[in-house]
Amino acid sequence: MSGHTLDDGIAAGLTEVELKKVPIIDEKKDWHGADSYEADPNDASFSQDGIIHPTEDELHGPNKLRRVSDSIPWPAYLIALVELAERFSYYGTTAVFTNFIQRPLPPGSRTGAGGKDVTSGALGLGTQASTGLTTFNAFWVYVIPLFGAYIADTRLGRFKTICWSVLIALIGHAIMIVSSVPTVIVHPNSALACFVIALIIMGVGTGGFKANISPLVAEQYKVEHLSVKTLNSGERVIVDPAQTTARIYLYFYLMINIGALVGQIGMTYSEKYVGFWLAYTLPTIMFLLCPIVLWVGRNRYETSPPKGSVVADAIHVFRIAARGHWSLNFAKMRREMDWDRARPVNVIQGSGGERPSWLRYDEQFVDEVRRALKACQVFLFYPLYWISYNQLNNNLTSQAATMTTNGVPNDVINNLDPLALIIFIPICDYFVYPGLRRAGINFSPIKRIFAGFLTAALAMVWAAVIQYYIYQRSECGYYANGNKCAPTDLNVWTQSGSYILIAFSEIFASISGLEYAFQMAPKRMRSMVMAIFLFMSAISSAIGEAFNPLAADPHLILENLTGFALL
Repeated sequence: MSGHTLDDGIAAGLTEVELKKVPIIDEKKDWHGADSYEADPNDASFSQDGIIHPTEDELHGPNKLRRVSDSIPWPAYLIALVELAERFSYYGTTAVFTNFIQRPLPPGSRTGAGGKDVTSGALGLGTQASTGLTTFNAFWVYVIPLFGAYIADTRLGRFKTICWSVLIALIGHAIMIVSSVPTVIVHPNSALACFVIALIIMGVGTGGFKANISPLVAEQYKVEHLSVKTLNSGERVIVDPAQTTARIYLYFYLMINIGALVGQIGMTYSEKYVGFWLAYTLPTIMFLLCPIVLWVGRNRYETSPPKGSVVADAIHVFRIAARGHWSLNFAKMRREMDWDRARPVNVIQGSGGERPSWLRYDEQFVDEVRRALKACQVFLFYPLYWISYNQLNNNLTSQAATMTTNGVPNDVINNLDPLALIIFIPICDYFVYPGLRRAGINFSPIKRIFAGFLTAALAMVWAAVIQYYIYQRSECGYYANGNKCAPTDLNVWTQSGSYILIAFSEIFASISGLEYAFQMAPKRMRSMVMAIFLFMSAISSAIGEAFNPLAADPHLILENLTGFALL
């Protein structure tokens, strides 16, 4: 939340949101991007400062114009570069966590490197400890965004919060390096202590960063209303801010996965052939690019100053609107809530004509809370998605160690996920989505999210089938993950199907979730709504801890099928 309403009424509130229109929400309809977000038919053909707004016929009539995205501003690319460096460091570091925690130090090694024929390792704590710590890390880095959003809204603003978060994360990276140096790694207890401390500190920095970087990149595009322009081909089209925001997030996610791909591949080979100290040092060096790019572009970014948190006001609005309608059925309760009762004029009337001291919001704010709640209702399904996604990330690395890798590090195979994303994101942007629009198919965010859930479920089925055949072919039967058990003759690249399917699920579900969170969130609630979206991943990690007893032989088939059943 980047702003706060003032006590002086509607005029101050309208100034706060820069006169942006908040639509009346039709509870029975899906969200269709700009049609319900920006478009106002009353703006038909209105021209101001050379901007031509579409007519009703151009929007919805038989001669309606095709919608296209606008160009992406350069400050957005700079912020995306910061995200690339941060994701390189984060995924490059976490890519080797499973082997660092689960596998023992190879015989005669003081760095954890296993070489061509031995899996790298350090602490030797086993599969359950590995899954537990990596799941805790996933929980921690997505709880902290709630606090990062609050600090940005009330104290520092998004840009300064990002800068401080980068500094905190750098400290965590430095301690992580200490846990892996040869003089420490040979003492498992000392290495574990350093590792856990680094995990916590890095999580604070990463969480503060994640809550604010996604809204900041989209805010670099300031156009808020539909306009008409003529292409070089002579075709008249509608420039759609909603589609521009969607495109920004597509390429933002592309940069995330370029960083993740290079970081993960580079660090898994560093871990296997040099040692964990190098696998933790290189991401730290890459992370130093973040403060440099932030400093270079400091005068170019569109930033929002802190204007106070609206959490307390939002709670007041929700409590008043829900009075008498509380129910365990959240969807039913939201439909029956009386939002008019929460409007200031009615609150004052109900208080005998006197304005309560806590009443600081205006009429506009009630509509904003209603709109934010509609977005958050969709987010409630995401923990189920992230449970399955996290299971794939954790268990497929362990699964790969029980298969024939032919010298490829077991934790490098999961890079098929970011590689597939890098290939298919531009294809979706240039061919799939424009083709669907030309065919008159409205592939709205809600429909994309559903498609993402479906492909994630299929990825779980693929992983379960592979695990079944591992158990059938292993000399240890249903205990194929034992340290003394030789790998099966199953080729590790048979895992490819799971990674490609989960990549498609990210394009449809994860990217659309970011877009949906930004588009539906009112301007002064963007950081908090984005933090709530990210918090769904933390909830999934907490639930995932309940599945931790299944993250070991002989239950791995059951765990994968449980993820499928949840989706």
